[in-house]
Amino acid sequence: MLAQFGMSIPLIAAPMAGGPTTPAMVSAATRAGGLGMLAAGYKTAEAVEAEVKQVRAEGIPFGINLFAPNPLPVDPESYRAYAAIIQRDADRFGLTLPPDPVEDSDRFDEKVALLLDDPVPMVSFTFGIPPRGVIAALRKAGSVAVQTVTTPEEAAQAHEAGVDMLAVQAAAAGGHSGTLSPRTPPPPVPVAELVERIVAAVPLPVIAAGGLATPAAVAEVIRAGAAAAAVGTVLLRADESGASATHRAALTDPRFTETVLTHAFTGRPARGLRNAFIDAHEAQAPLGYPALHHLTSPLRKAAAAAGKPDYVHLWAGTGYRDATAEPAADILRRLASGL
Repeated sequence: MLAQFGMSIPLIAAPMAGGPTTPAMVSAATRAGGLGMLAAGYKTAEAVEAEVKQVRAEGIPFGINLFAPNPLPVDPESYRAYAAIIQRDADRFGLTLPPDPVEDSDRFDEKVALLLDDPVPMVSFTFGIPPRGVIAALRKAGSVAVQTVTTPEEAAQAHEAGVDMLAVQAAAAGGHSGTLSPRTPPPPVPVAELVERIVAAVPLPVIAAGGLATPAAVAEVIRAGAAAAAVGTVLLRADESGASATHRAALTDPRFTETVLTHAFTGRPARGLRNAFIDAHEAQAPLGYPALHHLTSPLRKAAAAAGKPDYVHLWAGTGYRDATAEPAADILRRLASGL
């Protein structure tokens, strides 16, 4: 795998949707000898095309991650009851939230069409496994197809669907879980153990992800059989990160002492710093993605802009205290120092 993408260190800058991943971060990862991944989630096809062109102009290998449809429709009555509760928070910012559920596919078909027309070296999927025909078409176009999985059973499904590689995401990972069964949170299996189980079960190369924030943690998953390690949270404070100032500050704020899995912000499980929003709303929130994402998105954006972290989805993996404010290339090289 490493030679295929010109990598001299087995590290990937994980695709973090919603702002943290930038074209500059992708380029920095490659300069460090690793690989960078663009995040297509929540973007229009036109915005994705612009970022692809920006990175491609540098003549470097790179990848891109798409949210594959795996709808978790919300019960409309439960949605409206929750929306009425969240509206009280939104009132503080002068916002009106969507009163009815918004369901969409994150323009998946448009983004696939773009990547078939203008192929990139690696395409990865999370949330759902795309149809076999989509995977086959992208592979025929020259892209390496990677599927995010969280269990050996999901790994077997991805193998059957025809992907080239697996991104094995442990429950310690920050942000959304790639679980195919979002009604059931991913089991808390340590990432190295999860890698060993999946490598033993499925004959595909593995990228390990989830809580990898130190050289020792990276070395452990490589020893466990991973071809590479993907890191995200540890890059959130990097010079090239697009994370909000509010998010960056929270990572070092002593008030935030732990990460938890929550569905209160988006309706499917994601790991972030425990804050007042989670404490107040986790028990009230129905499951339902992307409806809850669209419900809370205006509130989260306004709160981030206003420096109010208790209303923001402070996505972070368990290694968040190891995130440092320095160039991404320096962070990645240090993480490879134990290999």
